[in-house]
Amino acid sequence: MDYYPNVDAVVWFVKEVLPRLRSKLGRVNFYVVGAKPAKEVLNLTAHIGVKVIGRVDDVRPHIWQAAISVAPIRIARGIQNKVLEAMAMAKPIVATEQAFEGIEAVPGRDLLVTKAEPEAYAEAITTLWEQPDLAENMAKNARRVVENRYDWNVRLEKLHALLFLKKL
Repeated sequence: MDYYPNVDAVVWFVKEVLPRLRSKLGRVNFYVVGAKPAKEVLNLTAHIGVKVIGRVDDVRPHIWQAAISVAPIRIARGIQNKVLEAMAMAKPIVATEQAFEGIEAVPGRDLLVTKAEPEAYAEAITTLWEQPDLAENMAKNARRVVENRYDWNVRLEKLHALLFLKKL
């Protein structure tokens, strides 16, 4: 959590999105899980309901406890494993367009994807919060996507085919 895009994401979320969520939903807790939290991240604990966990041996229990996983990344390079991890654990996800880039899933079916704009992001989270059936269906769809597209065997088959073709 000392990588600038991650710092930017959580600071933006706490300062810009969380107040909007609270006005819509009341008390909402936000947990930041990740190694080496920067000072700006640690300072977020001054906000009510914000917990900075730091490094953990296993992120799964933290994802499991979340009602909704958020990926408020505004600056992204490459596929965001944090999105795939939440998808694999069948959690409803709200991701920015930047966090979604490169993910082989369908927005609106497998997860919610929205602009990195505070009101739009808060509204997407509110939608999942207020529509638990929608959230559950998206979470199940997200899990299926990971099983069908990101399973090691599926990925290695593609690699094997490429390597095999090169040998011909």
